Amino acid sequence: MRTAALASLLAIALCGLLVADAETVGLRRDPPKPPTAAVWNEIKWPFPLDQWGTGRAFRCPAAECGLAIEIYLRPKLGFCNCATGVSDDAELDRVGDLELLSDKFEGLRDGQPVTVAWMKGRSRPYRVAIPSARTRIALAIAFNDKCDVIVATVLSEEAGEGPALAFLNSDLVRRWAERELGL
Repeated sequence: MRTAALASLLAIALCGLLVADAETVGLRRDPPKPPTAAVWNEIKWPFPLDQWGTGRAFRCPAAECGLAIEIYLRPKLGFCNCATGVSDDAELDRVGDLELLSDKFEGLRDGQPVTVAWMKGRSRPYRVAIPSARTRIALAIAFNDKCDVIVATVLSEEAGEGPALAFLNSDLVRRWAERELGL
């Protein structure tokens, strides 16, 4: 019994020395710092005027977001299914703005539910054949408040959903959405 207690004390002391030595040589690190907020710059709405009017456009450079991303954002008041909202891919395809980029696009996978501020919706990545440009990946995101929907089209080399959803959940977009939706 006495030998076991002595062995335990020696093991604890050895662990303490190893931890102290690891800190001395820099093996033990401080917890990672949270990433800084990406810098989104507002740019001019690049699309022609249609029945939904112009929206807001933003760009985040690759150095800030990991890849260059553009987001085109606008409300479509009274255009959403009031009973179910944007709850399936068919509704997302109906309310989305991919036709601003091209009439040739195909879903890459099934969509998935998203939450933006207090609103629920859906996102889905698409391959889009843009005239006079190379094929790109676009992410359609739509989220609603009752019968009103806000549509975001995200254009990048990859889907870019993480940075896009973080931006859509920012105070800037939330305040804009509240004004647009009359809340």
